[in-house]
Amino acid sequence: MGRWEPGAGGRLREAALALYLEHGFEQTMVADIAERAGVTARTFFRHFADKREVLFDGSAELTEASLAALDAAPATASTLEVVAAALDAVAGLIGQDRELVLTRHAVIMAHAELRERELIKLAEMTTALADGLRRRGIGATEATLAAETGAAVYRVAFQHWADADDLDLRDAIRRSFDQLRALTATP
Repeated sequence: MGRWEPGAGGRLREAALALYLEHGFEQTMVADIAERAGVTARTFFRHFADKREVLFDGSAELTEASLAALDAAPATASTLEVVAAALDAVAGLIGQDRELVLTRHAVIMAHAELRERELIKLAEMTTALADGLRRRGIGATEATLAAETGAAVYRVAFQHWADADDLDLRDAIRRSFDQLRALTATP
């Protein structure tokens, strides 16, 4: 397969995941990924800054989807309803390919450096969500609290979804929000 053929980014992602599982993240070199994908190392670096970014390059798309959902939420929606809409949009993208997402998750969980990177990306998305809430006129403290709450709900829901074979990620997020509401309800 020639390096100029379309789909190099996808082939690089697939090759990287397979090699990370086969040999481990640390033992896999960019040259190995490029060779498996049928491209040069130079082509790899046209698509990704480093071998970690193969796992995280979709972060911007997730943030954009969450912010678009936030902006599209009705003006009458509560702050947590707006956050829930943003997370629903993220789940719509992530939940499309369960096997790929769970493989990626397994690779990340096996390496401290990648877990740290995952937390950084989640923190960046949480900050963007809080900024989006402030643009809607929500006060700084409430916006930050709501965005951080959304991040916690997402992490709990994602793990529940990953552990269950018959659960949709969107449903897992809805259930987690329902549990949060029950926890915070006035007796």
